[in-house]
This record gives sequence, structure tokens and C-alpha cells, in this order.
Amino acid sequence: MEKKRLMVIGAGGVGTVVVKKCARMADIYEEILLASRTRSKCDAIAADSGPVPVRTAEVDADSVDDLIRLINRFNPNLLINVALPYQDISIMEACLQTGVHYLDTANYEPKDKAEFEYSWQWAYHDRYVKAGLTALLGSGFDPGVTNVFTAYAAKHYFDEIHYLDIVDCNAGSHGLPFATNFNPEINIREITQPGRYYKDGQWIKTKPLEISKDIDYPRIGPKPSYLLFHEELESLVKHFPTIKQARFWMTFSQQYITYLQVLQDVGMTAIKPVEFQGMQIQPLQFLKAVLPEPASLGENYQGETSIGCQIRGIKDGKERTCYIFNNCNHQSAYHDTKSQAVSYTTGVPATISARLITQGVYQKPGVWNMEQFDPDPFMELLGALGLPWEIIIDGQLAFEKPEA
Repeated sequence: MEKKRLMVIGAGGVGTVVVKKCARMADIYEEILLASRTRSKCDAIAADSGPVPVRTAEVDADSVDDLIRLINRFNPNLLINVALPYQDISIMEACLQTGVHYLDTANYEPKDKAEFEYSWQWAYHDRYVKAGLTALLGSGFDPGVTNVFTAYAAKHYFDEIHYLDIVDCNAGSHGLPFATNFNPEINIREITQPGRYYKDGQWIKTKPLEISKDIDYPRIGPKPSYLLFHEELESLVKHFPTIKQARFWMTFSQQYITYLQVLQDVGMTAIKPVEFQGMQIQPLQFLKAVLPEPASLGENYQGETSIGCQIRGIKDGKERTCYIFNNCNHQSAYHDTKSQAVSYTTGVPATISARLITQGVYQKPGVWNMEQFDPDPFMELLGALGLPWEIIIDGQLAFEKPEA
């Protein structure tokens, strides 16, 4: 296969993992361009990556014109967007106008409103079909691997899926009083908005973090887990119409919730601009500037994450349960890419999907979610690239895909 050119936008923790993993694929890529608003961050990542050469550039990802100029200069075959979710549309538009395949890890949300849904990106489907380009949405872990886990279970273990719980636990400790595991602005916007879950064809709204329960995570144990809305629920109930109920759960420590509540109470999580010394500033963006960079947490992070899908449905007329999951150790992730496990579990799946698109396996004109492709090629690479997975059927270990 002729080697391809890859462009990556975003030089945070996830971008670090994506570039370092892709730069080891000398059989696939001839050159990589890493771009972000801060070129010095790109330079630091590039200097620690290879053997595929990594070039760097500065770009304003909010500007379609800037993006088009840079894309035309480098001429990539595929662009991986690991920038901010509210930059998805400008980057998708630039890819469309320059004839480049597109991949991201989180769906679009407006900059001035804490709301996210796929409608804005799904609206590009016909234009991508006409252009003969592939846009693959949400190829992180959740969304991403959780979509593939669901598709894999549907293909191999169920005739019908009826109940889906996506469960996400970070049982690690970074030793700091308060820090977010991915971009603080996006993380706080996500968990401070109302929750939602799907039941019997309806979306049921809840207050932020209103519903919680203890969930027993493999090799970690019971942890308080809170119901949130997460974007993969929207696509999964659309593409698996037999689902009767779909929910998303995530763990937070009591200390984290206390800090968050105080920050909310004093207005620091607000996204509506306020006037400060004659300037308009967004409190949440200021808070982001003073919180630790997620990419800086890896070296001292201990413990592990556990993310998976708990599924109940029917196979051959009988009820069946399935729990498919990955546990990822923070120190193992750091040893591999100098990143903590939350960045690692997002970056590795993007790397896998990029490889599959580049090889033509996941190449189909249009805008797609992860579960709309055959899950088997992705699952085959998941353990090999650092995220081994296990399946428990009716309470018994049925399959384990070890790390290569």
C-alpha cells in the first residue's frame, strides 16, 4: 500500500497519544503534520515521536480559511481532529472543501452553550457522500470504543439488545486537590449540565448528578457512579432500535464534587461572558487557564480506569447478560506515551480508526458513527495497540483479548 500523509489538529494529552502512536506506523504513514494554536506544544510532541517524521504548524482551528490554507499546503489524506468539540464544524467544513477524510473523538457543541448533539454533524452526510469522503465521528473511548463494544456484542452475542449501561470509572489518583482528566472547559461543561437517559422511546431529563448508584468495577470494586448524558447514547439508540433503555454512568470522588460545587456557587463554571477590567471574559475559560493541564498529570498518576458496556438482551430466545470492558493502568499508559490513562484511552482508539480509514477498511462516503462499521477489525487492533479487553457472559469470563 502506498504510504499516506496524516494531519492531526490538537496538541493536548489526546493529541500526544495520537501522534506518538501514529508515528510508530511507518508501514502506513510517510509524514505527519501536527498543528494547534500553540506551536511550541506541537514541537515538544514531535521531538519525542517517530520513526515517521512529524512536522508542526500553528493554526486557528476556528478559522475555516486558515485550516484550508494549511491543509492545501500539507496535502494530507486524513485529518484527525483532537481539538475542542466546538471546532468540529469548522474542521469538517475545511476537510470537505479540500477533499480530505475526517475523524474526531467527540461531537460538536456550540461555544456559547453547554449542549451537544450529533444533529450538526449528521447534517453533513449528503455533502460528504457527494464528495466521496469519509467522516468518522466519536472515535475515542466513550464515545468510540463503547460504540464498538455494543456493536461487537450485537454481532456475536445477541439477537436483540434491550438494556445498555455504559460505565466509566477512573480509580486513579494524581495527588492534586482538584484537576480534570481531560480539557477542563469541556469536562466541566459536560458534567454540570442536566443528565438524560433513554427509556421506552423517550429521553428522560434529570438534574446534574441527581442520580447515582454504586457500580462494581472489575479489579477495582464498588464506586459511586453518577448518571450523565453522553453523546454515544444518541447514536446507539438510533442504530440499535431494539434498545429499550440506555444510560451512561461515570465515577466522581466526593472531593471532586465538593470542589465543583464551590466553583459553581461562585460562578467560575459559567460560560456567559462577564466584564473584567474592561474586557469580556468567560469564567470557565479563565478557570481552565489556572487548572493543571491534563497532559501534565501522567507522571504521578497511580491506579487505573475501567470503562465498558453492561448489556442485557435476548439470544436464541433466552435472556443473556454481557459485560465487555477494558481496564487501563495510568502508569502503563505513561510508560508508553508519557500520558495518563484518560488521554491514552481516547487517543489509542483514534489511532486505530485512522489506520482502518487509511487502509480503506473503514472508508465509505458519508458521515458515520463507530457502530456503523464492522467491529471486528477494530477489536482485533484494540488489544494489540495497548487496550486489552474482556467479556463476561452471564457472570462468567467468556473471552479475554490480551495486550500484544
